Amino acid sequence: MSRILAPLTPEEIPLMREACQLAARTLKYAGENVRPGMTTNEIDRLVYEYTMDHKATPATLNYHGFPKSVCTSINDVICHGVPDETILKEGDIINIDVTSIKDGFYGDTSATFYVGEVSDLAKRLTECAKEAMWRGIQEVGPHATTGDIGFAINKYVTKQGFYPVKEIGGHGIGKVFHGEPFVPSHGKKGRGDELIPWTCLTVEPMVNVTSAPIEEFDIPGSSHKFYKAKDRCLSAQFEHTILITDEGHEVLTFLEN
Repeated sequence: MSRILAPLTPEEIPLMREACQLAARTLKYAGENVRPGMTTNEIDRLVYEYTMDHKATPATLNYHGFPKSVCTSINDVICHGVPDETILKEGDIINIDVTSIKDGFYGDTSATFYVGEVSDLAKRLTECAKEAMWRGIQEVGPHATTGDIGFAINKYVTKQGFYPVKEIGGHGIGKVFHGEPFVPSHGKKGRGDELIPWTCLTVEPMVNVTSAPIEEFDIPGSSHKFYKAKDRCLSAQFEHTILITDEGHEVLTFLEN
C-alpha cells in the first residue's frame, strides 16, 4: 500500500462512480461469455476491447509489469492469475478481476463464475465467498474500522467450514489503484484503520476450502505474484468498490441489472 487517500470532492464522486460502473459492466460482459473450451486469453481480449471501446484503460495492463488487461484465476489460483492459452473445462470455477481507469479514477470489481456445471463443493465455496463479501460490506460506514469488516467476513466463512485468506485483502482506491488502508478478511471489532468518509476501498474476501498455507509464484517481467494454496484446494473470490459516506456506504460497482 502506498498512501492514505484523500477524501473525494463532490465533483470527483460522479467520476469515481462512472469508472466503477464501467468496471462492473465490463465484468458482467466477460462473465456472460465464460464457457467451456474458451481460453483465458480470450477473456483478456474481451476485457481489453470492451474497455477501450468505452474510452477507458485496463488498469492491470503493464501495471508493475503485469502483462494482461485482467486477472483470471482458475480453481486453485487464489488471485492474480495471468491470462494465457489455458482452456476452460466443464466444472472449473474462475475468478475474473477487472479494474478500469476512466478520467483518472479506478473502479475495481471481481466475481467467480462457473464454467458449465460445477461440483456441489465449488458451488458452496463460491456462494460462501459472495456472501462473505456482503457481510463485510455491511460493516462499512463512517468511523467503522477495517477490523469490523474482517471480523464479519471471518465469522461467516469459518461457520461455513471454509477458510479466509489472511495475507491478501482489499485496499484503498480512487485516483490511485492501491492505497491504504489494507482491508483484511479477518480481524477484531474496533481494531485496524478507521474508515474515513468520502474515501473508497475494496472489500474482496478470498476463501479457500482448506487452511493450507499459501504459496506465491513469480509472474515473468512483473513485480507482482500469483498465489495458490499449498495443497491446491479450490479458492473463490468476490469484490466490490465501496464509497464510505457520512451516513453509511455506497457500493459503486453494483449493477441494478
